[in-house]
Amino acid sequence: MLILGIDPGLAIVGWGLIEYKNAKLKMIDCGAITTPAGMPTHERLASIDDQLEKLLNKYNPDELSVEELFFNTNITTGIRVAEARGVILCRCQKHGMAISEYTPLQIKQAVVGYGRAGKNQVIKMVTMLLNLPKPPKPDDTADALAAAICHAHSGSSRLAKYYNLK
Repeated sequence: MLILGIDPGLAIVGWGLIEYKNAKLKMIDCGAITTPAGMPTHERLASIDDQLEKLLNKYNPDELSVEELFFNTNITTGIRVAEARGVILCRCQKHGMAISEYTPLQIKQAVVGYGRAGKNQVIKMVTMLLNLPKPPKPDDTADALAAAICHAHSGSSRLAKYYNLK
């Protein structure tokens, strides 16, 4: 089972691909889709879609785990991230992937054991759980891997039943 975790954004879309097999986690690859700040929003969204399509065609993941939006104080930024998230959801749906969404609180709870954990705690646990030689960069990539780990842990009973892993 290949799970693609995504941390949505307009400037940076963090992604992390893990294999979940026999209750074990293994990182396959990770990275970031980036768009330049000066590019018009519609062109940035199209670029995210194009780059994500290439990623999906290369790895053909089974499931998507995507972070839900958390609105802070800047609603304009939140709307643009929501637009990028919409592009991501649409592309993954067209690719035929099962899609699960988790709040930042759920992801932190699943990875660290504490829903209000700090970014450094999440990065440290992702690095440990996936047995990585060094923390993934940029931070958005670590967040995406955390989303994938959350799905593996939270959806494990459903996934195991579906894929006869138990």
